[in-house]
Amino acid sequence: MTSKLEQLKQYTTVVADTGDLDAISRLKPVDATTNPSLLLKAASLPRYAGLLSEAVRGASGDLGLASDRFGVSVGQEILKVIPGRISTEVDARLSFDTQATLSRAERIIGLYEQAGIGRERVLIKIASTWEGIRAAEKLEKAGIQTNLTLLFSFAQAAACADAGVFLISPFVGRIYDWYKKAEGRDYIGADDPGVRSVARIYQYYKANGYQTVVMGASFRNLGQIEQLAGCDRLTISPDLLQKLADEQGDLPRLLQADASGEARVQLDEAAFRWAHNEDAMATEKLAEGIRLFARDQEKLEVLLASKA
Repeated sequence: MTSKLEQLKQYTTVVADTGDLDAISRLKPVDATTNPSLLLKAASLPRYAGLLSEAVRGASGDLGLASDRFGVSVGQEILKVIPGRISTEVDARLSFDTQATLSRAERIIGLYEQAGIGRERVLIKIASTWEGIRAAEKLEKAGIQTNLTLLFSFAQAAACADAGVFLISPFVGRIYDWYKKAEGRDYIGADDPGVRSVARIYQYYKANGYQTVVMGASFRNLGQIEQLAGCDRLTISPDLLQKLADEQGDLPRLLQADASGEARVQLDEAAFRWAHNEDAMATEKLAEGIRLFARDQEKLEVLLASKA
């Protein structure tokens, strides 16, 4: 019998949520994603020491530029061992500034293109704030495709689809964490709030003909992944990918488009902010996620400064 990982790949595009080249080479995902936390972790690996120093040398003391150069260098190395795309994230501290997000995204794409990497192999990751979604809408029209991350609410998903973004990353595990703590109980199977959130978004997109790709992210256990077998894409950490590779047994497709999708909703800024605000989990997790990524971005810049 084939492994659960190989069975999952029959229904879903598997993406590696890591900057670890050894893990990517071993597990053979189609795409890979990085974020400030993963780049900070990658920066501690001996194989990336030279890239850190090189990023600083070419940045003329601009730590933001050095950080982008390092992220793009890591992305280049990953693209050598995957057939698909790399997702590279805009500085989380720009999450509420549309123009600054646009400028940083264009710089990242420019760095890839200077290195001979076409934009068709890159997704720009942006936090799913109202400002981030507006930036993504403009980038998509300019031929730069995006991955809208830190997505927790249905309002965020609806707004992203209307903006024509290429891909969204709803955070299954962080939704699960919030409800487990708030309700004081565990969740398994289809009852998992993170699983339910992704399934709802998936059905909504399919029912209304949206082309935006749904990529479940931030998994805590194999059960969550198995429940979402059939989702467009799933981005999975190396340890969970390895567990899937090691496990035998049936892994059926549990998520398929059906007639359960809701009617299309369109949200202007006020309606979006209100709907998102009404979701306590999403409000708290989005703010927390931006803060955590910002702190790791700052730590990465301190590390880069030490190499100057």
